[in-house]
Amino acid sequence: MFHITMDSSKGLKETIESVTEKLKEEQFGVQWVFNVNEKLSAKGFELGSQYRILEVCNPKEAHRVLSRNPLASYFLPCKIVVYSDKSGKVKVGMPKPTALITMTEDDHLKDIAADIENRLVRCIQSSL
Repeated sequence: MFHITMDSSKGLKETIESVTEKLKEEQFGVQWVFNVNEKLSAKGFELGSQYRILEVCNPKEAHRVLSRNPLASYFLPCKIVVYSDKSGKVKVGMPKPTALITMTEDDHLKDIAADIENRLVRCIQSSL
């Protein structure tokens, strides 16, 4: 699977706040929260569920990856998605950095991606 998705016991806003705090512990910052519903609504489209995409970056890790292979910039920043499904249950997920980075065919980057993935998963799990 290309993603990791987990259920949250919290509401959408509380989940975003909790994930953001846990990310700080791993030196990841949320650069931007993209409110998908707001953007689509402005264009005349409505969604039944709420979607937020958190653009997440750790500058040290971004530097390591980009210094090694500029094509990795296609996968940056990392994304964590918080959304409510059709039943109203809040979910938190992300594309796996290990799945994305395989497309660069750079074994050294696979190790870095695995470390980043593990750290992001810990942040998500501990925020639920």
